[in-house]
Amino acid sequence: MSQDNKKNPPPIFFIVALGLIGFGAYNFLPGLLTAKTSNTPTSTSAPIAPGTIANRISLGNQILVTSQRTAEKKAGVEAFVNGDYQAAVKNFQDSLQLNRNDPETIIYLNNAIIYLNKTTASNASPLKIAVSVPIGSNPNVAQEILRGVAQAQDEVNNSGGINGAKLQVEIVNDDNSPEVVRDVAKALTNDASILAVIGHNASNASLEAAPIYQQEKLVMVTPTSFANNLSGFGSYIFRTVPNISVMAAPLAEYAVKTAGKTNIAICYDSQAPDNISFKDEFVAALTAAGGKLVPTVCDFSIPSFNPNIAIADAVSKGAQALMLAPHVDRIDRAISLARINQGKLPLYGSTTMYTFQSLKDGQKDVDGLVLPVPWHPETNPGSTFPQNASRRWGGVVNWRTATSFDATQTVIAGLRQSNTREGLQQALRNPSFSTPGASEEVRFLPTGDRAGKPILVQVKQGGSTGYNFVPLR
Repeated sequence: MSQDNKKNPPPIFFIVALGLIGFGAYNFLPGLLTAKTSNTPTSTSAPIAPGTIANRISLGNQILVTSQRTAEKKAGVEAFVNGDYQAAVKNFQDSLQLNRNDPETIIYLNNAIIYLNKTTASNASPLKIAVSVPIGSNPNVAQEILRGVAQAQDEVNNSGGINGAKLQVEIVNDDNSPEVVRDVAKALTNDASILAVIGHNASNASLEAAPIYQQEKLVMVTPTSFANNLSGFGSYIFRTVPNISVMAAPLAEYAVKTAGKTNIAICYDSQAPDNISFKDEFVAALTAAGGKLVPTVCDFSIPSFNPNIAIADAVSKGAQALMLAPHVDRIDRAISLARINQGKLPLYGSTTMYTFQSLKDGQKDVDGLVLPVPWHPETNPGSTFPQNASRRWGGVVNWRTATSFDATQTVIAGLRQSNTREGLQQALRNPSFSTPGASEEVRFLPTGDRAGKPILVQVKQGGSTGYNFVPLR
């Protein structure tokens, strides 16, 4: 996404206001645990003012996820800032008694325990990583990712750490904005204590950061970015999701060979690299399966996007189905298209569409939507992760939490072999590297992509909103 327009640095009250947009209270949805927020989150595009990166980074010294503020959490942060880690630990624990679904507090609690133990006993120095998520622009997705990281940190620290060293996690709010991400990546690479970065979320954010991490030799493991351009990007760049071609092909084959829909129109986001990749791979697989792309102009990124015109155009040209591939921060536009469609055309979607927002706002208009995901809790009978996650968060988590857990587990496994940036990279690049994940083992191809295959899911009635994502049997 091109967001390089030069602007004067915004005043600090404006930056703070951006961080507050879209937050809401938690709601548990069976099959998709996430936070309720504004329906139309937007990315920050303004350049960062000097000094504001500090307002986006926290080990426990500030609340970034403001929708999850409690009096106890606020007291914990204040104690953390004052170096009273015993009080910080107690207050964070008290906050979790009130709101168990808050991954930020879990991470801060673990970090406070590390500092408390360092003041009371002789312990190995902690190993520090960062996780960069779009708290300001898409807090739902941010907290899905943070849950996976928090669960992995909690499990390793409570089982003795990494060769005796505890894992410390720094949270960063990058708003899925390339401009913000650029400065975040520079700040993280300049902090010699940070050994790896879990992130980023949207592919345009990851593509902005990747050259910086590669040049400065800091491992980046993205749990959610699918863009083809990240495949083979560099020796320090990894992801715990499969290549997008692996994700798109089964969906196209299902549409043509199982559902019998050979003429398919596509609405995608030309400013979202991952969904451009998904569209391209879907078209290639569609053609190979004997289907045909219906030529329409339907771009979620353009300001003049009109769902009425898009649906009318697709229907008039003989489309039998419609595939939706929006940017994660513009899912509301895909939902508006589904609403205008009113069930006329069967719907297919990219992995991005797997969100609480799709179900809550889409309701009957997305009923029957089919899309691929890298993980689903109902398809992992031999794994303990779904049960552990359900106990921890009080509900069933989604694929972003699972792949973020896997990304953190990957870094933990690498750090067991070497606790340096270069040593970690060499461990992950070793062709024999593997580590247990949320379902199957995490293994990397030479491109840095994860070896794996997707699961097709469909929106069906059920869950607290009335609809849920269910694996296709």
